[in-house]
Amino acid sequence: MEQATMASCAQALSSSSLSRSPGALLGSSRLTLCTRGVFSPVCVSMRKGFRGRSFCVIRASVTGQLNQFVQSAIKALKLLWMQTGGKEAETARLATNDGSAQSASPVSAKDESRVAGSQNGVAVATETTVSITVVGASGDLAKKKIFPALFALYYEGCLPKHFTVFGFARSKMNDESLREMISGTLTCRIDQRENCGDKQEEFLKRCFYHSGQYSSEESFGELSKKLHEHEGDRVANRLFYLSIPPDVFVDVARCSSLAASSANGWTRVIVEKPFGRDSESSAELTRGLKTYLNEDQIYRIDHYLGKELVENLSVLRFSNLVFEPLWSRQYIRNVQFIFSEDFGTEGRGGYFDNYGIIRDIMQNHLLQILALFAMEPPVSLDAEDIRNEKVKVLRSMRVLDTDNVVVGQYKGHTRGGVRYPAYIEDKTVPNNSITPTFAAAALFIDNARWDGVPFLMKAGKALHTKRAEIRVQFRHVPGSLYKRSFGADIDQATNELVIRVQPDEAIYLKINNKVPGLGMRLDRSNLNLHYADRYNREIPDAYERLLLDAIEGERRLFIRSDELDAAWALFTPLLKELEKRKVAPELYPYGSRGPVGAHYLAAKYNVRWGDNSSETSDSV
Repeated sequence: MEQATMASCAQALSSSSLSRSPGALLGSSRLTLCTRGVFSPVCVSMRKGFRGRSFCVIRASVTGQLNQFVQSAIKALKLLWMQTGGKEAETARLATNDGSAQSASPVSAKDESRVAGSQNGVAVATETTVSITVVGASGDLAKKKIFPALFALYYEGCLPKHFTVFGFARSKMNDESLREMISGTLTCRIDQRENCGDKQEEFLKRCFYHSGQYSSEESFGELSKKLHEHEGDRVANRLFYLSIPPDVFVDVARCSSLAASSANGWTRVIVEKPFGRDSESSAELTRGLKTYLNEDQIYRIDHYLGKELVENLSVLRFSNLVFEPLWSRQYIRNVQFIFSEDFGTEGRGGYFDNYGIIRDIMQNHLLQILALFAMEPPVSLDAEDIRNEKVKVLRSMRVLDTDNVVVGQYKGHTRGGVRYPAYIEDKTVPNNSITPTFAAAALFIDNARWDGVPFLMKAGKALHTKRAEIRVQFRHVPGSLYKRSFGADIDQATNELVIRVQPDEAIYLKINNKVPGLGMRLDRSNLNLHYADRYNREIPDAYERLLLDAIEGERRLFIRSDELDAAWALFTPLLKELEKRKVAPELYPYGSRGPVGAHYLAAKYNVRWGDNSSETSDSV
């Protein structure tokens, strides 16, 4: 079967604008342009992808007339797609001699007549455009994150030459209203202030608004007409960002798919969390989305995966020989994932009370980081290879139970003459609410690498500080010659790797060393990579990276449906048990370190929370 498929690829190449030289062999043939331009050997091979999907890979070093080779390769992929009954043809990507990448989209049979400048079903010299529609454009997320991220990408030259941004919502606004609303949120990079005002004006001219109902195909049909006016005869790629409540996700997916999909390019949909409340509602949401969209059209976004330090996690581990050999139960005593905010719900408790801290933070942000941290080395950096390893980790984890979880809720507290209200004093929260604003959990991965290592999670609101970090505490040195120098504090003798995700990004390693002097006094110091000191540039916002990845079709930082299923399978039994038993959360003062129960949970596994250290060396 694979030989036949490779033959189809090679035949398509040779029958278009290239011809095979006499005596050439399949899989390593020399192809010659009809115009007598010569290419180095072209290799046609097959790759097995996720769920057994086959890919035809055509490789060659191109020395000239790149466009002809691109179109020939596209025709080969198109022929393969038609012969094998595939649903979607992937974009062909070719690396040029200078290291840059060029891409062109194959054209499906049903779209051939709609592409301007097509020849034999292959798009020739046709410009592309990207239309980005922010559904829920009048909401806080769109105003504070999505539109500023799009402008930052435009300012840095990361968006295509031709692009249009549309806001879609039920609010009655026009183009000027939208531009006025978002203009105050646009900022320029601190290291590129030139022509900032001019760039903002140029960007705002490309922003438009359409008012409509989320469940109305007619509204999306009218939107599609407006998009087409700006797209013209170009190949139109469309990206929809669903910044809306989850109960209308499926309605928007239906309407956008049926009435506003691209006729000759790709259509992708970014879906914001929450992805359901439990396994059942998540599965129902996935089924609803997949009724109108393919899995590879759905981009489930978790903005924490776009954080600079989270993306650097695999680089730190897999490109530094000093870390990978230590990344196992043999050397690591415990791993901590800590998320804390120094403010409460502040009048926005209506949404939060319906979900709680476990669903809002632990089941997605922290669990995704844990999967990246603990996964086995992937075969490659391909999105499917990375996500396959993450799923293996999630499926190897023990299901959580109430014995390994502590929940809390902040109460009112007066500090420095200032009164801080309790969670239930928020007017948007019911007076008798037992929704947790704090949770700590001990998780375990039952595989050869991590057997017996506690992975501790802690997340909460109204705590003493704002931070998100990963703390890796290593085992004690066996038979240490200097154990007497540390006294009773055995944790002081523990090496610790800290990856501070936010704020003030940093990576530092705590080591033990001798204090200068005649005596033998030991001290713990930091080997420090402080990003603000090392790199004289602003770190991009997570939404910038994820939006750019969605536009480019890069999926490794987005969540696949089986990842989502595995994540909910871990937490759903716990959530149901807490709700069934109506477990009352332990109260803790606003601005404290959280409930005392969290310390007992850590002590149960002979662990001390790293963020409770009073050492001044923790500050970088």
